[in-house]
Amino acid sequence: MKQTPLGLPATTRTHPLSRRARPASQLSLSGAGPALHKQPRAARSRERASLLPSARRSLAPLLAALCPLPRRSARQPAGAQEAHPAGLRRRRRDRSSDSRGRRGGRERRRSPALSEPSFCGSGVGPQHLPFLPALPSSAERSSIELCCFAFYSEGREADDEEKIMNVKGKVILSMLVVSTVVVVFWEYINSPEGSFLWIYHSKNSELGDNGSQNWWFPSWFKNGTHNYQGEEEDIDRDKEQRKEDNEELQLSDWFNPQKRPEVVTVTGWKAPVVWEGTYNRDILENYYGKQKITVGLTVFAIGKYIEHYLEEFLTSANKHFMVGHKVIFYIMVDDVSRLPLVELGPLRSFKVFEIQPEKRWQDISMMRMKTIGEHIVTHIQHEVDFLFCMDVDQVFQNTFGLETLGQSVAQLQAWWYKAEPDKFTYERRKESAAYIPFGQGDFYYHAAIFGGTPIQVLNITQECFKGILQDKRNDIEAEWHDESHLNKYFLLNKPTKILSPEYCWDYHIGLPADIKTVKLSWQTKEYNLVRNNI
Repeated sequence: MKQTPLGLPATTRTHPLSRRARPASQLSLSGAGPALHKQPRAARSRERASLLPSARRSLAPLLAALCPLPRRSARQPAGAQEAHPAGLRRRRRDRSSDSRGRRGGRERRRSPALSEPSFCGSGVGPQHLPFLPALPSSAERSSIELCCFAFYSEGREADDEEKIMNVKGKVILSMLVVSTVVVVFWEYINSPEGSFLWIYHSKNSELGDNGSQNWWFPSWFKNGTHNYQGEEEDIDRDKEQRKEDNEELQLSDWFNPQKRPEVVTVTGWKAPVVWEGTYNRDILENYYGKQKITVGLTVFAIGKYIEHYLEEFLTSANKHFMVGHKVIFYIMVDDVSRLPLVELGPLRSFKVFEIQPEKRWQDISMMRMKTIGEHIVTHIQHEVDFLFCMDVDQVFQNTFGLETLGQSVAQLQAWWYKAEPDKFTYERRKESAAYIPFGQGDFYYHAAIFGGTPIQVLNITQECFKGILQDKRNDIEAEWHDESHLNKYFLLNKPTKILSPEYCWDYHIGLPADIKTVKLSWQTKEYNLVRNNI
């Protein structure tokens, strides 16, 4: 079979512009061979111009796939696409250079390939398209390369426009997303159903827990409408309900001092003295029931106090202390293994802490102020709303209820509630931090019970312990130990509520007419048995 110079069969067709197939006259345009310098420059330019249209038509499908043409602008003339790219660039550059001084405008940035005037002219250009094979520096551009440049430059402009459109689209989409988020959030925070959770299971108060589930979304997501009037009514209703729930209970709402005219029911600083019959339990239950409060109760049992008093104290407290409300018993003992087994009712729990015993019972009594303060700081203040501190040698007789709650609560001493202040067993020695001179004093308070909010109780215990330490440094001990310091504290910091002797009564006094209902009573003081560590 006859072979072509390329080693192909004779029937094989070659592209008319191929180096192997084109005549010698055309080879001179390729930039290779000695014929390049034999033809005049004008003849070479005319021949290149005549070959340009046919080359562009032959390569159009391939170049269209590689470099898609942008859409023609509406302002572009119909015949503009037939113009020579170099001529267009020269005209634009001339107009730009003429008006640059007058306008002061910025010249359009061009790539290095576009800034070389000899690229598409008759001279040799130093720049080269990145996807075309490199030619010798002495070679001229061929017609094919010029066509490639024309299509490539148009493709570059198309890519730039496409990038600009992409950026504009992203900006518009971002604005839509932001505006949507703002609208939804605004509706959300103004919705009466809104909360800190975006979606949550809402309970219908009328249907209860068994009602249909209602996953919260703004109302206009559900039915496409927005009932502003209905929402305003719901918001007003919710505000009124929250106001009722959060409104502080007024003293006159539950306390009526005129019910007990025979006893002192109001102090000189307008604090109530709670006696049986002066309070309305139903109003208190309704108010604190909505608050869902937790009340703490601390009790110390050291040595033989555990066997003699602790079990009966806990059993009676479980039955009578803050019935129907959550209670935490904080039990301080020196031997956990001797703790009695007490079955607690619902809403009751206890926490046991082992503490170091003291050598003297006086020190045990005084050091409890320090221990209570430490536990309040570490955990109690985060666990309860109100806190009471009581002696273990007592027993509950009747309901010790919500009427006793307050910011700072003191207990009247049963033996001294009718006595004059000068008869009180205050600490009368000036050297003691608990010193109260004659002619001063309001009531004599019993250290067997005191309470209030955790922060107020913390302040009470810290101030009393400071006085105890001061007395130790001065080598003095108050007559009634921590109780003397407690009376000094309440003289300087008036309690906001005082409990009548009914809340801590000693039956050895008898049962006078003033005592209607005993809430808590003293146990028999068997000091010879429980204080043998002296």
